[in-house]
Amino acid sequence: MANFDSDTKPTSEEKQHPMLKFALEMGPLLVFFFANLRGEWLVEKFPALGELGGPLLVATGLFMAATVISLVVSKIVFKHLPVMPLVSGAIVLIFGSLSIWLQDETFIKMKPTIVNTLFGATLLGGLYFGKSLLGYVFNAAFQLDAEGWRKLTLRWGIFFLFLAVLNEVVWRNFSDDFWVNFKVWATMPITIVFTLAQMPLIMRHQVCDKAEEAQSK
Repeated sequence: MANFDSDTKPTSEEKQHPMLKFALEMGPLLVFFFANLRGEWLVEKFPALGELGGPLLVATGLFMAATVISLVVSKIVFKHLPVMPLVSGAIVLIFGSLSIWLQDETFIKMKPTIVNTLFGATLLGGLYFGKSLLGYVFNAAFQLDAEGWRKLTLRWGIFFLFLAVLNEVVWRNFSDDFWVNFKVWATMPITIVFTLAQMPLIMRHQVCDKAEEAQSK
């Protein structure tokens, strides 16, 4: 069985450098956005980038490089690689490589669909077998009873599938620039709003740590 301890217990380095952790997670997306926005300028300044293809494929190549750098720095500074960024990074490299090799932007556009479908199916599949896998990811942030983890896992599983469908609708019906802007500037706010909407459920099912209870008495 896989060891998820590194995801349920934040390292001391993560506690000391929360802004660096956030920057490493958002950095590759910002590189992707600005590289797509200034793709032609980048090719003029660095002609070798033109070998990758159009602006979106140039942005894809830089996105892949930034993702690798982010994962390496995370491993060095925080001593471990969380499961979700690791899986997402692997799919970025696979689909980004296919996009550039085949000169087909479809693969990188489908990456969010694949990642979110994978996460959603994993969470819902775990529930089918009686496992609330979300607890392995969020257990470091709060403690819930079994019913709370079940409900939260169900909601996140459905939400990931919703994001997958939303990505398909956007990239298939709108321009490349609109899709890139949506990926960078809309997906994160949507996720934050959804996360905040779960707080009433979390508060209802939160379980106090016994050690903390003993100290408070």
